[in-house]
Amino acid sequence: QLQLVESGGGLVQPGGSLRLSCVASGLTLDNYAIGWFRQPPGLLREGVSCIGARASLGIHADAVKGRFTTSRDNAKNTVYLHMSNLKSEDTGIYYCAAAPMYCSHPMEDFDSWGQGTQVTVSP
Repeated sequence: QLQLVESGGGLVQPGGSLRLSCVASGLTLDNYAIGWFRQPPGLLREGVSCIGARASLGIHADAVKGRFTTSRDNAKNTVYLHMSNLKSEDTGIYYCAAAPMYCSHPMEDFDSWGQGTQVTVSP
């Protein structure tokens, strides 16, 4: 059974950077698309990015395009979310989850959710 664990969150000032990691265990990530999602305080969970099983680059929501990049290292069974030029509206709990192969799956098809990592962007 695939298990995912996020890490790398923290408190950062506006304009700062963070790198989140999503480490898999139980199964290899070779056949999974990995999505990053976030839940801002008081709001619904939203999609941030996704990287397909065979992709080298991720696709990103408009709100983070140009500031966030997503990469994967299948040898390390890890997917990364590189966040730069962070804004206060990026604050939230960040989760990773898995879907079979492609990023075309709706959010409800993603499973093996991690416990999340808190990102707080504040002066």
